[in-house]
Amino acid sequence: MTRSSRLAAPLAVLALALPLAACVDNAPAAPGGATGAAGPAAITVDSSADACALAAASAPSGNVVFKVTNSGDDVTEFYLLAEDGLRIVSEVENIGPGLARDLVVVAKPGTYVAACKPGMVGDGIRHPFTVTDSGAVVAPSGELAEQIAAATTSYVAYVKDQTEQLLTGTQAFVDAYTTGDDDTARALYASTRLHWERIETVAESFGDLDPRMDLREADLAEGEEWTGWHLLEKDLWAPSADANGGTVYTPLTTAQRADYAARLLADTTELNTRTHAAEFASTITADFIGNGAKGLLDEVATGKVTGEEEIWSHTDLWDFQANVDGARVAYEGLRDVVVAKDPALAEDLDARFDTLTGLLDTHRDGDGFVLYTALSTDEVKKLSVAVDALSEPLSRLTATVVL
Repeated sequence: MTRSSRLAAPLAVLALALPLAACVDNAPAAPGGATGAAGPAAITVDSSADACALAAASAPSGNVVFKVTNSGDDVTEFYLLAEDGLRIVSEVENIGPGLARDLVVVAKPGTYVAACKPGMVGDGIRHPFTVTDSGAVVAPSGELAEQIAAATTSYVAYVKDQTEQLLTGTQAFVDAYTTGDDDTARALYASTRLHWERIETVAESFGDLDPRMDLREADLAEGEEWTGWHLLEKDLWAPSADANGGTVYTPLTTAQRADYAARLLADTTELNTRTHAAEFASTITADFIGNGAKGLLDEVATGKVTGEEEIWSHTDLWDFQANVDGARVAYEGLRDVVVAKDPALAEDLDARFDTLTGLLDTHRDGDGFVLYTALSTDEVKKLSVAVDALSEPLSRLTATVVL
């Protein structure tokens, strides 16, 4: 989980049914303020150390492209948030100094919050943003509509299946952990988390659950209670004092184990309940799926390939594979649309997914993977290069499907 995902809000806000979108490079839009009906609205954004300057504070509903440039010295992010400033409607992350990225949104009329986040910490620099009613119809029709409907139906079923398997695995993990069977709990840890990582961006949309379930210790805010998978991970793979900031690690008590494990199981049960609710299916759109595919690969780039996600167990390659699995499922659901609109992009994505998966396969060990600490610097670099090579064409997925 990245720091940025902690901005998400509860499911109640999802009921607003605001559309999600993806990070898209080189999207077709004119510079400056909003364009006319001939093309998407384009809003330039300058993110610096102390400012988030938008060329316009509003745009007509329909396709909107935020063209974000980082003029600061730190890596930045840009968000479009719901009116309450909590739920992430769409985001583009990891924009390095001097670089530019586009964010494509299929926006419905309403009041939003635009935010730049220099340094990728804190609440960011925020401004109100309004989407007026243009009267434009942006829904697909004909064969395209049928293909997208099939993709969303299939993806909803996939998410439900993964949450069901996550719940079953978490129950077994919790049973072992609370009874002191640490060897079994360690053995179940990575294989159970596969199901979480495959749908991580979906889980992050439930903002109240994600921080409780998947927050890393390094991302804790001052005074914030740490709960979830990574707390139990640290307890199972207790670090040395040198690896724990010079402090001798104090294991959780039997009562603490029972408490934190029960909370994790309750939150997992709630996640399963929410993804099986009737209203959940209506939140899964082509934008959501495309954005999720790119978001999962961003999770790989910012945590798994660096070894920062599973810092105690070093099971990062299980998470890496799961994120790639989830991204590929999301893409392949939309593949017929991509083939019809940009066959060259589909061919490129197919090849790059195959390359990355093949590279991951070289690090398999039985049913799982070698530990991250077993990788050489060169092996990590090759994985990182393959992730970057897939990231560029995948960043064009949503624009190809919705524009």
